[in-house]
This record gives sequence, C-alpha cells and structure tokens, in this order.
Amino acid sequence: MLRPVFERHASQRLLRLARGFPVVVLTGPRQSGKTTLAQGTLPGHAYVSLEDPDTRLRVAADPRGFLAAHAATGLVLDEAQRVPELLSYLQTAVDADRRPGRFVVTGSQNLLLSAAVSQSLAGRAGFLELMPLSYREGGAAFQRLSLDELLVRGGYPAIYSTEVKAADWHASYVASYLERDVRQVTRVNDLLAFQRFMRMMAARCGQLLNLNAVAADLGVAQTTARDWLAVLEATYVAFRLPPHHKNFGKRLVKTPKLYFHDTGLAAWLLGITDAAAMNSHPMRGALFENLCIADFTKHLRHTGAAASAFFWRDNIGNEVDLLIDRGGHLQPVEFKSGATFQPDWLRGLTMFGRHAATERLVEPLLVCGAPGLQRLQGVGVAHWRDALMALPATAP
Repeated sequence: MLRPVFERHASQRLLRLARGFPVVVLTGPRQSGKTTLAQGTLPGHAYVSLEDPDTRLRVAADPRGFLAAHAATGLVLDEAQRVPELLSYLQTAVDADRRPGRFVVTGSQNLLLSAAVSQSLAGRAGFLELMPLSYREGGAAFQRLSLDELLVRGGYPAIYSTEVKAADWHASYVASYLERDVRQVTRVNDLLAFQRFMRMMAARCGQLLNLNAVAADLGVAQTTARDWLAVLEATYVAFRLPPHHKNFGKRLVKTPKLYFHDTGLAAWLLGITDAAAMNSHPMRGALFENLCIADFTKHLRHTGAAASAFFWRDNIGNEVDLLIDRGGHLQPVEFKSGATFQPDWLRGLTMFGRHAATERLVEPLLVCGAPGLQRLQGVGVAHWRDALMALPATAP
C-alpha cells in the first residue's frame, strides 16, 4: 500500500512563524502529524523526541549542553512537556541568540505545555495547533469515501497509511490516550469512569452542554465532570463552540455546544464502526454537523485566518449551526446531512435573518447532501463536498 502524502495547510503558517519567532510551539492531538509537519517543513533541523526515556534522562542531566549542541542546525523538540524544566534553559538560549526559527517545540498536551511556555517563553514563541486532516487536506483519500465512511474513519493520517481497520485504530488510540495523556494531565483514579464520560460526551455532539446532567448520569460531582471536560479540551479531543452573544431583540441561549475534533473518534466511542451502521444511526445528523464545524475550525487553526466561529440560538429553539464572523460581517451556515431537500431546513436561517436585519450579513448558506441545488429563497445551497473544498488553503 502506498503511503498517501497529505498537503498540510499549516505548513505555510509554520514557515511564517519560523521567520518571525525564535521558537515555534506546535501543539495538537497525538497522531495528528506534528512530527511529519515539522520535519517536512524544516528539514534542516535536528529532531529529538523526549518520549524516549533514555533521551529524557540525557537531556535532563545536561540541558545546557544539549541545547548548545544544536545551536547551529536548529532543533525540533518533540513532546517537550515531558521535560518541562528544559524550557527555562531554552529561554536562556533564546535570549542569548534571537535568530528566528531556531527551535520548534511540539507537544500533545496543551494544558501542561502552555503553562510551561507562559512562564518561560512569553514573547519569544509563536503558536500553531495542528489538528487531524481537514477534508481538503485529505485530498483523494477523502474524496473517494462516502459520507458515512468519512464520518466513521475520521481524519487521523495514520488510518489512511496502513491496512488497519478504523475501529481497531481508534480502540488502540483511546487505550493509549487513557494510559498516557490522561494520567499525565490529571489524576484520574478511575479510567473506566473517564472512558464512560468520553462516551457520554460523544453522545452529546452538537448539543448544548449540560455538565450537571452529565455528572448526575455518571454519578460523579459536577466539579469532576468539569475537570474531565477540561482534560478533553487540553488534549484536543473535544471543544466548545460558543454562542454569539449579541442581542438581536430576543433572549439568546448563552450555553456553549460540544463537538469533537474528529468524528471517527466520536463514532467509535458511540459504537459506530462501519458505514452501514452510521447510515441508519440517530447520531448521523449530529456527526455530520460535527464534521463540518470541526473542518472550519481546523481551517482557522491551520491557516490563522481572520475569522471567528459561533452558533446562534434563541430562547424558543430557532438555531443556526455555525455563525462565521469575519471582521463584523456575519455569515450564518446550516448543516443537513440529508440528500432530499426539506423546506424546514431554511427555518433557522430565515429567523436569524429577521433578528439580524440591521447587521452586516453575508448571504446565508445551507450545506447539505442534496445535489444540484444552488440557491433557494435567498439562501445559497452547497453540497457538503463542494462547501468543504471551498475553504481557502491559506489565510486571507
């Protein structure tokens, strides 16, 4: 099997940051391709992984000598959170030589790495988050899949580089994640309970986040559920989409919604392991919405595009799945997985247009599985493949 080569849009941003900062901090979930990106974009840099115990011991024993040995070539330092004290010595090295692009520091635990960076590298580092593959980055490997196959497989590059079944890969990933990342980020005594929490979060993709209800269902304190959600966010498993706060004359929901960075992982946690099961599953629509919104947030992270993502919902249930804010210009976007157009798909977009009539609006967009539609009742319509491919590869 030929290993596919994926063009990562974050490579251009990594080069920009490396031209402007002595250190680039590259974070993202495990197996998202951080090492491949750093080595491919900056091939002249030496590469050292602190995941290896022997390497950690050597680096911890002589951090100054280690950094000095790589002063001329540049260095990609992988999983830097494993030796957090090294970043203090990195600060000293950078202050002595401010040449840009000398160090790339990677890590899969945003919470620990950011805490260390904020103390040691403030003002010296540029930041980049690398997520699993977006649809456009997936190229031919994604385009040959049906929607149901794509939802089940997700966007982790390794799934497309081996013969392993997606369900087996995700099972191994979760086991490794629980044992390595979760234990390192926080003291979780009951990993089985935490995995049940992950499954409950997956079942709430696209829903308003109610941690009190989750805690009650799981039989843990509300503070525990909040701490565990922070772990999912810090390790790039899940994220919250905030509501748009501006009041358009109606009471608006102010609770965030929950999404996973990767639908394949969410699907596995829900027990959906093949396309046939996905096609008939009641979570299909929510996972499709998750796919599209996560794809847009990947674009923002990878390119640094000047836009923000929200959702909109009023107190009587009218809702727009995604509200894109580009410099005060608002574009509402609705996502529907069905292939047959239904008139009520336009309801949320219509209601938002009425509430926001005095705002600077971009034409609303319906993204769906229906082919051949371009415009309906003042709403642009795009097939989901076309919509995801339309995201620009570079920041404006």
